[in-house]
Amino acid sequence: MAQKRDYYEILGVSKNVNKDDLKKAYRQIALDNHPDRNPDNPQAEERFKEAAEAYEVLSNDEKRNLYDRYGHAGVSGAGGGGQGFNMDDIFSQFSDIFGGGAGGFDFFGGQRSGGRRRTGGQPGSDLRIKVNLTLEEIATGVNKKVKVKKYVGCTSCQGSGAKDSQSVKTCSTCSGSGYVRRVQNTFLGQMQTTTACPTCSGSGQSITNKCQPCKGEGRVYEEETISIDIPAGVSEGIQLSMNGKGNAGMNGGQSGNLLISIQEKAHEYFERDNNNILFELDINFADAVLGTQVEVPTLTGKVKVSIPQGTQGGKIFRLRGKGLPSLQGYGQGDQLIHVNVYVPSDINSEERKLVEKLRESKNFKPDQKNREDRKGFFDRMKDFFGSNG
Repeated sequence: MAQKRDYYEILGVSKNVNKDDLKKAYRQIALDNHPDRNPDNPQAEERFKEAAEAYEVLSNDEKRNLYDRYGHAGVSGAGGGGQGFNMDDIFSQFSDIFGGGAGGFDFFGGQRSGGRRRTGGQPGSDLRIKVNLTLEEIATGVNKKVKVKKYVGCTSCQGSGAKDSQSVKTCSTCSGSGYVRRVQNTFLGQMQTTTACPTCSGSGQSITNKCQPCKGEGRVYEEETISIDIPAGVSEGIQLSMNGKGNAGMNGGQSGNLLISIQEKAHEYFERDNNNILFELDINFADAVLGTQVEVPTLTGKVKVSIPQGTQGGKIFRLRGKGLPSLQGYGQGDQLIHVNVYVPSDINSEERKLVEKLRESKNFKPDQKNREDRKGFFDRMKDFFGSNG
């Protein structure tokens, strides 16, 4: 699969472009590559769709933020397939760009190439759900099957809303085209705009005898199990989209999208810091002095870590590649082990005698040269990343 182009590059704008300039840039590209100006030119149509996809993301603050942080992976569908715009999607969603109604427009009164028309009635709405994930699931990616109550196409009438084929008549308002048209003068010349027929909602048909199960809507409300492929490396607040998995439209209208908001479950052992995993390791005083080997959990199982003798409280060890993968597929985070030296709050008389004896030993008196070891935790973290990259 060809690598997708950068959205800012497609529209020819900088990353700090404001919304007004973004809209102007998109409008110019859309007009230059509009199918009515470029009949039988698939390259222009592809640029037209590509620009619409870029504008759809960059004109939305939430999506733009995700794109700036994670690239195409942050705004793609669960399968990474992109927006999947068709021409009617573009004309309907961005009608304000072209100065028309819900449909597209034809340059200089000409017939739109390809004879495009709406395929159904009223579009369905988007659905929003939340999916809770463990860090282990985020580390590998996961398939989740969720039950969603929503409108689905009626199987009795195949979404038409009619009892039978004899109950469907050609709409008298639009003569079956699904559109009503009007001509207007613009700075580009005379243009013909098209909007969905108000009588048949763009279906081109009227129903004389409604389907009983769906009451003529072409859809029914029921529970559906949806399989969602969630990529590795997602984080709290990211929103994935599955095209066409929202509510079914009325009378064969296009289905909405399913929007999946990611939430992370609290972990028993770990805290997340971007793609790194933080783990607090408690060791006793004797192990800190003498050194030891300890078994620590990771996202993929337990590993043994050597604690050298003389380890100070606050020391940070690093397990490379034991963190979370990048959502964009570039690199892997680490697991950082923060060492805490456990000090008992209550000891017996024999233990007290041993500790008092050690207290008088020269080796157990603090060394003023080791001031570095007494930095705060966040200062040590900053130094750690600065020196280890």
